[in-house]
Amino acid sequence: NPYILATLLFGLGLGTTITFASSHWLLAWMGLEINTLAIIPLMAQHHHPRAVEATTKYFLTQATAAAMLLFASTTNAWLTGQWDIQQMSHPFPLTLITLALALKIGLAPMHTWLPEVLQGLDLTTGLVLSTWQKLAPFALLLQIQNVNPTILVTLGLASTLVGGWGGLNQTQLRKVLAYSSIAHLGWMILILQYSPSLTLLALLTYFVMTFSTFLVFKLNKSTSINALAISWTKAPILTSLTPLVLLSLGGLPPLTGFMPKWLILQELAKQDLAPLATLAALSALLSLYFYLRISYAMTLTMSPNNLTGTTPWRFSSPQLTLPLAIATTATISLL
Repeated sequence: NPYILATLLFGLGLGTTITFASSHWLLAWMGLEINTLAIIPLMAQHHHPRAVEATTKYFLTQATAAAMLLFASTTNAWLTGQWDIQQMSHPFPLTLITLALALKIGLAPMHTWLPEVLQGLDLTTGLVLSTWQKLAPFALLLQIQNVNPTILVTLGLASTLVGGWGGLNQTQLRKVLAYSSIAHLGWMILILQYSPSLTLLALLTYFVMTFSTFLVFKLNKSTSINALAISWTKAPILTSLTPLVLLSLGGLPPLTGFMPKWLILQELAKQDLAPLATLAALSALLSLYFYLRISYAMTLTMSPNNLTGTTPWRFSSPQLTLPLAIATTATISLL
């Protein structure tokens, strides 16, 4: 029903906006809750057992994270008498809130729900989950001052490594995208303390690239790597461009995805964190491997039953292809 859909999308926007606009922990928590409650019907809309399972998993993790957040902020108010987000001073609630927000966006080692949940959803809801749902927790993470840098660096490094290792043995595209999301979030968290503007830049470029990737897979109607082997007949132009999108997601120059990684490594080196930068760069190689594997499946494998007479690529819907064209162009050439 379009009215219900509109209401849910409005709720999604409202929750995020409330969190953006709030300087009081209670309001921020309320925004996160509205956000979660609005996306749950969207996730379960297909009434498929796997979708329902994914929705339940998502609901439980988000409820846990929100409860942790509320507990930490009330503890902070009790210890210091402050409800203001930017006035956090006590280390205990600070640590707890950082961990709660990490669970909310799916940073390692609290990441295990993300691939499972994303695998149960269709590509459109998956796209919302990978992009829009990360905004509100990130707004809070950016606002918290003087949190222990060790925690953030540990979370970030663990995420880049887990995102690299985890995606290696996956054949399902949505799981690969979930691990890629974990790795990218790790990069953003690494630099959060030293340069918040770089975190925002990385987040925005990640959004553009993920948008493009999800739309490509949606247009191909492919959910596994095997399905990509026959996508050449469905959309030839798209298939030749997709490897560039995927390599941009992996962070290869001269594509857009290289920019945040380059600047983050530079900033880490300026902060005398060369070993950390080295580890992060090496973990990016792991991610690059599975993007390369997807590109290989799309472009360098012959599709089996190749009936050129039935190519449906001329009749693609404009409401899908225009955003795809914009996102793909941005993903390839924004550097």
